Amino acid sequence: MDRQSLAGRTAVITGAARGLGRECALRFAAEGADLLLLDIAADLDGVGYPLGTRAQLDHTAALCEAHGSAVVAVAADVRDPAGVTDAVGQALARFHGVDVLVNNAGIATPSGVPLHEFGEEDWALMLDVDLSGAWRMIKAVVPVMIEQRSGSIVNVSSTAGLVGYRHFAGYVAAKHGLIGLTRAAALDYAPHRIRVNALCPGSVRDNPLVEGRMLVEIARSLELPAADHEEIFLRDQPMNALIESSDIAGAALWLAGDDSRQVTGTVVTVDGGFSSR
Repeated sequence: MDRQSLAGRTAVITGAARGLGRECALRFAAEGADLLLLDIAADLDGVGYPLGTRAQLDHTAALCEAHGSAVVAVAADVRDPAGVTDAVGQALARFHGVDVLVNNAGIATPSGVPLHEFGEEDWALMLDVDLSGAWRMIKAVVPVMIEQRSGSIVNVSSTAGLVGYRHFAGYVAAKHGLIGLTRAAALDYAPHRIRVNALCPGSVRDNPLVEGRMLVEIARSLELPAADHEEIFLRDQPMNALIESSDIAGAALWLAGDDSRQVTGTVVTVDGGFSSR
């Protein structure tokens, strides 16, 4: 039997209740990682769709434990510095180290309007979750990684971090900012053998097995018909297929592991060629 690529390592994954966070958690668990799973596990004022729940977070944890992983699941808001610090402290108390951080927590709305119609609170909320949340998580785990002289940080950005989208100015700004954060952090921490990379998914199909719903919520913001939204997104895909959540988890696993040990400050795009047009 092949050795598991993350055996003996601990990974922290945010936004882990469902969707890409759950998919990454399951892939990492299958590869032997122990896990700290974070999710707000509650709805947010200003976000026009339900977020992950505590029951979904616990379900992710149970699925990972079935792979043999030790799991700590914490309801924490990446906007809250004290909550983030406490969650990482729980991981250290249980596992005595952090080897991988996947910054996946994010929201897709408020969106759907031109730039000048964004309110101050809407703009601040988007940046606080999608950009500043990743910064807070990095601040919390990096001192541990510096002491270890090793670590891998994967920031989940988007094709919206590479190109513009109409009526999504807040999301586009946050995801572009996340790529800038990635490149700067990669230089800050390279002397400590800590790698920092960004992962840019394209249009990811909402896989019911991981309870994903990001694509349908983006479609709703664009006022696309619910029954036809996948077909509409498919028209822009050069490879004539939507991205699967497993494709993103596979790329995250590669960035987390030793096969990418000389890769840092890089943007890995998994979008079926969309951003090459």
